[in-house]
Amino acid sequence: MTDESARLAELRKYRILDTDPERAFDDLTMLASHICGTPIALISLIDADRQWFKSRVGLSISETSRSVSFCTHAIKHRELYVVADARDHDTFRNNPYVVAENGIRFYAGAPLVTPNGHALGTLCVLDKVPRTLTQDQVDALLALRRQVEALLELRANLLELDEALKARDHAEAAQHRLIGELRESLDNVQKVSALLPFCSECQLNMTIPADPRKIPTVTDGIVQVLQDKHWPEVRIIEVELALQEALANAIRHGCKGDTSRQVQCVVTCDSDDELLIVVRDPGTGFDAAAVPDPLAGDNILKASGRGIFLINQLMDEVAFGDGGRELQMRKRIAAT
Repeated sequence: MTDESARLAELRKYRILDTDPERAFDDLTMLASHICGTPIALISLIDADRQWFKSRVGLSISETSRSVSFCTHAIKHRELYVVADARDHDTFRNNPYVVAENGIRFYAGAPLVTPNGHALGTLCVLDKVPRTLTQDQVDALLALRRQVEALLELRANLLELDEALKARDHAEAAQHRLIGELRESLDNVQKVSALLPFCSECQLNMTIPADPRKIPTVTDGIVQVLQDKHWPEVRIIEVELALQEALANAIRHGCKGDTSRQVQCVVTCDSDDELLIVVRDPGTGFDAAAVPDPLAGDNILKASGRGIFLINQLMDEVAFGDGGRELQMRKRIAAT
């Protein structure tokens, strides 16, 4: 990479070209104009083919062609570059900004040099009459140059910090999403692993407190198992609803809502894709044959019998054992 291409690459890194005016730069330009007693003061940055002014005093245009700029010559130096009378200067006497009526006669430019040694532009002062600067003015202009250089570095560092903070926020958001996904996956694993396997036919056995809030621990695990075995969604929903109702009945009637008591659920899914679910409670039991048909006569207005009726509608086979303390439900992957 040549010095000029490296210089331009460095200029791009500062991301300052064509940015809006900033008070901190304008204050330094105004001080340069007052201290040096010149009507024009500029913070100029030299692009590939133009000279762009980040800050300007006494000039209405925001850029000029690089080919006619004084600053493109000033950046070849490291100390103050002074042209006392442009009309007597071999390089500038034919410059259109010099030969113009009321044109530029005096120029003093202090190169703005980066820590890597590249001159990006200048802090410069211009006048329309020939002149020189006093030593105090030279010292002040160089001091202001150092302030501009520091301001450029500060601005670049703030941009990098802002990007780093945004990258951190983005990484944290991605981390939160990943943690959420991992927690969801872990939750699914725990739901299934909580139903410990007891045989090669996918027999699962679980005991939960008689608390309705624990029902999803069982139903979600069974749903996960059936999804992994590629059961049709409608059959999975039917199993889930029937199991919810069976567990709710066992908690409500068998355990009388006593959370110190427990309900057991055993599940077997054999190689022929037939599911058997057994729900047991420690209650006094009941006579299943005596449960009224909720659709018969005045029973339609009563709440009793509806759970058993629903379970019968959802599952392929339903039976009771142990005096009504054990509910057995069968379901096959294909509708019967």
